[in-house]
Amino acid sequence: MKASTVYDCSVIELGSFASDRRGNMSVVENGKTLPFDVKRVYYVYDVPGGEERGGHAHRSLYQLIIAVSGSFSVTLDDGHIKRTFLLNRPYRGLLVVPGLWRTIEDFSSGAVCLVLASSEYDEDDYIRDYDSFVNLKING
Repeated sequence: MKASTVYDCSVIELGSFASDRRGNMSVVENGKTLPFDVKRVYYVYDVPGGEERGGHAHRSLYQLIIAVSGSFSVTLDDGHIKRTFLLNRPYRGLLVVPGLWRTIEDFSSGAVCLVLASSEYDEDDYIRDYDSFVNLKING
């Protein structure tokens, strides 16, 4: 697993184009906006109040997480430090590197969480037990 920290993650400004009376548009492009090529796209919505998503880490997957509607918080944990990001603008995305535990919570009503991922779904890439995650971070 990558020896990453929460400080390897950042909010990326996607920019807003065509800002006029017809509305706005933001663009994400492989090799330009992102440091990875998008291989999978999914979104999470209709999350009941008080519920959280995530609760796992990835061994090699990169993600860009965007609040395309509403807002939510993403907490990243590297086994030593936790860092929380509020996502509430569709033209900003949180770049999440491999090797970090993540939870997504505090979903507003109508929130939609869009995730752009660097690879297709692979169950072997997931670490779903927090104690195992911390052990891997400490002992490699």
